[in-house]
Amino acid sequence: MDDQRAKTIAVFDRPFKLPGLDETLPAGEYDIETEFASPPDHKDPQAWKASVVVHLHPRLSHPGLTRSLTVSLLDLDRARARDKLSGKDLSQVFLEEMLSDPMVQLVMQADGVSEAQIRHLYSGTRTRQTDKDVLDT
Repeated sequence: MDDQRAKTIAVFDRPFKLPGLDETLPAGEYDIETEFASPPDHKDPQAWKASVVVHLHPRLSHPGLTRSLTVSLLDLDRARARDKLSGKDLSQVFLEEMLSDPMVQLVMQADGVSEAQIRHLYSGTRTRQTDKDVLDT
């Protein structure tokens, strides 16, 4: 069953909320367990959906109490996306993710396109002169 479960860490830069919990969780690292297949004792495997167990930080009032919350993969992804977008323009988030993609890096290298040229293209401050200056570098 361990091959059907993945453990990872989700990092939140800002406090966040998850459905099913009436508290704001603090920023930080959270251990995550994702179960990809239905448990063997699940009655309806076709109706089962991938779930994520988020291991929560203990409360200050109960430091020894471990807590966890089961949420849908979609809810966790939405919370992570909201955290990532906080304080950033959507195009900047897209640009950073695109430039960090190894496949995009290979295509850029094959086409002779630099990171500076791509950043200029997405900067919103393009003019004919700045385009010429960036392309000439």
